[in-house]
Amino acid sequence: MMNKLLIKWIVLSLTVLAIPSLISGFKVESFGTALALALVLGLLNVVLKPILILVTFPFTLVTFGLFLFVINGLVFWMSAQTVTGVEVESFGAAILASLIVSLVNSLFSMKVKKEEGRIRFQKAIDLEQDSSGRWS
Repeated sequence: MMNKLLIKWIVLSLTVLAIPSLISGFKVESFGTALALALVLGLLNVVLKPILILVTFPFTLVTFGLFLFVINGLVFWMSAQTVTGVEVESFGAAILASLIVSLVNSLFSMKVKKEEGRIRFQKAIDLEQDSSGRWS
C-alpha cells in the first residue's frame, strides 16, 4: 500500500514537472518543488475537494458535471499558490494543468495485463493483435 502511494506521488511529481513543456503559463522550479506541489495537491484533493463538490453540487448538476473542471482547476491553482517555486499565470492554465494531471492519474491507475498477442486495460480498453500485426 505504501509503495503504491509513493510511486503515485513520484508519478504525479514527474507529471507536474513535465507540464511546463506543454502549457506556457505554468512554471515549476525544480523536482523538489514538484514533489511539494504533488503533496499539497494530494492533501487538498482529499480534504477540500469533497467539500467544494458538495457545496457546488447544484452548479455541477446544471452544467452536467462540467463544473467539476472548474473545481479541479481551483484546487490545482490553490495548491500552486501554496508552494513557492510554482507559477500559474492564469486560471485557464490551472484548468489545463489539472486536466493533464487527471489524465495521467487515470492512465496510471489502469491495470495493464499483457497476454500473448493481447493487451488488456482493466475495465477500459481491450486491444487484440491480429495475424497481420495490427491492433484492434
